[in-house]
Amino acid sequence: MEKSGLCPRLYKGMDIISKRWTGLIIYQLLSGPQRFSCIQGALPISGRLLSERLKDLENEGIVSRAVFPDIPVRIEYSLTEKGRALEPVIRELQQWSSDWVAPMSISN
Repeated sequence: MEKSGLCPRLYKGMDIISKRWTGLIIYQLLSGPQRFSCIQGALPISGRLLSERLKDLENEGIVSRAVFPDIPVRIEYSLTEKGRALEPVIRELQQWSSDWVAPMSISN
């Protein structure tokens, strides 16, 4: 079997951001730290899947989770330096989509 010429790092990077909803979660967090309910309210995504994606992004070092000992406990998600480094990529994809992708309806 012939080995692919694809760079393993590119493969891993594409694997991380190409999971369903991941790019939009990153896009949502570009505006700053947000609580789970705020992210979920902005995207048509189930709580279970959002939780799974946030954990994946946290494990990859793209998102950080901060717990504040308020009553009730407040948890905020934000992009790490590694996550913020994706901003130009997300913004370019946003521009490309605006120029080339036909509008579609988003539903649950």
